[in-house]
Amino acid sequence: MLYLGDTAKKQVIYDQYQLARIGVPITEHDKLPDVVLFDPAKNWLFLIEAVTSHGPVSPKRHREIEAFLKGCTAERVYVTAFLAISDFRKYAADIAWETEVWIAATPGHMIHFNGPKFFGPYKPQRTG
Repeated sequence: MLYLGDTAKKQVIYDQYQLARIGVPITEHDKLPDVVLFDPAKNWLFLIEAVTSHGPVSPKRHREIEAFLKGCTAERVYVTAFLAISDFRKYAADIAWETEVWIAATPGHMIHFNGPKFFGPYKPQRTG
């Protein structure tokens, strides 16, 4: 975890060294989503927005974050996190393409707003 913001208490936890190393500015915390995770093996930066704080990763929010991270060397994975499917339904039309949706009520599944990348048959896992 490189960054964790708490909008209610205005507290921030972040790894200043690692953020700087991959080119993430650390001066404007309000530009970053609620949680930022980094996978150094894949060079993926997970940008997770809790819908309860700023709303979903909308096309506008996606553009703002991309502009803010223009010097970042990591590939970005955008995720909007919801507590329940009913919350997701309220914001579904506002979610940007090329992003992911995670719902706490069904944590083992993701909704992919990214076209043909995952298009294909579903192969259930065999148990026992």
